[in-house]
Parts: sequence; C-alpha cells; structure tokens
Amino acid sequence: MKNYEDPPESCLQEASSQCECPHKRRGHGGKSRLHPNVSQGCQGGCATCSDYNGCLSCKPRLFFVLERIGMKQIGVCLSSCPSGYYGTRYPDINKCTKCKADCDTCFNKNFCTKCKSGFYLHLGKCLDSCPEGLEANNHTMECVSIVHCEASEWSPWSPCTKKGKTCGFKRGTETRVREIIQHPSAKGNLCPPTSETRKCTVQRKKCQKGERGKKGRERKRKKLNKEESKDAIPDNKGLEPSRETPEQRENKDKQQQKKRKLQDKPQKSVSVSTVH
Repeated sequence: MKNYEDPPESCLQEASSQCECPHKRRGHGGKSRLHPNVSQGCQGGCATCSDYNGCLSCKPRLFFVLERIGMKQIGVCLSSCPSGYYGTRYPDINKCTKCKADCDTCFNKNFCTKCKSGFYLHLGKCLDSCPEGLEANNHTMECVSIVHCEASEWSPWSPCTKKGKTCGFKRGTETRVREIIQHPSAKGNLCPPTSETRKCTVQRKKCQKGERGKKGRERKRKKLNKEESKDAIPDNKGLEPSRETPEQRENKDKQQQKKRKLQDKPQKSVSVSTVH
C-alpha cells in the first residue's frame, strides 16, 4: 500500500486537472486516482478542492488565484481577478497573475493601468520620473505633455490720447490689448504681457466746446452737482424755527382771545360828584 503525499505548491499554482503531480497516481486500467484529501464535491466555484489547500481547479469560465492567509496559501475561484492581478485564459485553466511590483492595476504583465504611490504612469509603464518633454501630473499620477501659454491676437491700437483727452496736444500714447486663451502647466512657458503702449503723434487740433478730456468732464460734473445741491437747500434766512409746544401755543391763543374780548367790551362811565 503506497502512501500519498499532499500536493506541492507548484501543482497548486498550475491548478490544472491535467497536472502530473504526486497526488494523482495511475491505478488499475490506467485510470487516475485522487488523493484521499481531494474531493470533487466542492463549493464556491471549485471543480476539485482540498480541505487544507482550498480549490485545486475551477469550474469553467472562473479564474483560479492563490490567496495568502498568514503563512499559508489557498486556492480560490473567482468570476474576475482582484485588484493587482490580471487574468489569462488557457485551454485547461483560467488563472490570475499578480501585476508587477510598482503596478497597482494592470491589463497584462507588460501593461500597467495604474501605478503605486510614488510612480507615474506612461504608456503602460510605471516610472519614478517622467521622460524629457513630459511633466508629472501629481493629481492623476501620469506623465503628460507640457502645456505652454497661448494668447489671442492683438486688438487694434486705441485712439491717440494724452491725459484722457483726444485733442489739444501733438504727442500722446496709444494702447492695444490681448487675452490669455490657454494658461501654462507647471513646466510650460510663461504668458507674455497682455497690453502694449507706444507713443503716437497727431496733428494738433483745438478742443471744441464740450470736447473735454476725462478730467475736464469730471470737474464739470462735480461743479454741476455742487450747484444743484446749493439750489436744493431752502433759504430760511431770517426765519427762526418755532420751538413752542402745543400746550404753549394753546395758552397763547387763549390769552389773545381774552385780550380781544376785553378790548371789545364797552367801558362804564364813572361820575364824580363834587362836595361843596
């Protein structure tokens, strides 16, 4: 009677029903015999399993992956590979393989889709610094193209002015402006000035009435406002505001009425007799 040993880890990694491992022995008639600890009545998507090692093979379309629990590894069967692994389908097994050490998620062993902290993604590779001509985006953790500043075309030159006026001078200045369309990235070229001023010469002409400069218009506006404010104040010169209370006015009216009654009352004649 031969003693059967537990399946080695190399066989678990292969996890194939066709794996020629010590736990499968050829018996009578050329048929394979399973290890006494291997069962075909498994749960969780396993086709064959072990009480100690978990899944040894998976049902169709499921992926086999080894999960570490402490110092022990067990096989599990999943419908898709977990984060940090990529899936590969073979004729006899579908298995999950771990991504590279600097890769957090990947499409296959040569193409990373997200890098671990401290690395920048560029064309499926994880780099600690970006190539020349690219810059690191610390938000997306990717190497991106350097964006330079972009400005619009210049506007036409403004009329020639001096101290806000367009007349009464020969030499003045004129200005033109432009807008920033695209702001630069961290390593991009800085934006140019958005305004330019240059000297200009015009034929001197006298300022007509009402053709004042900005400062002149402001002085005129202030003068008009001052005159309007002065006209709006009523002329109370010579008038003293009444400070009598209603009771005082009532008493005053009563006294005036009493005085008028006394004036209207006829006076009695008084006869004076003379004693001889």
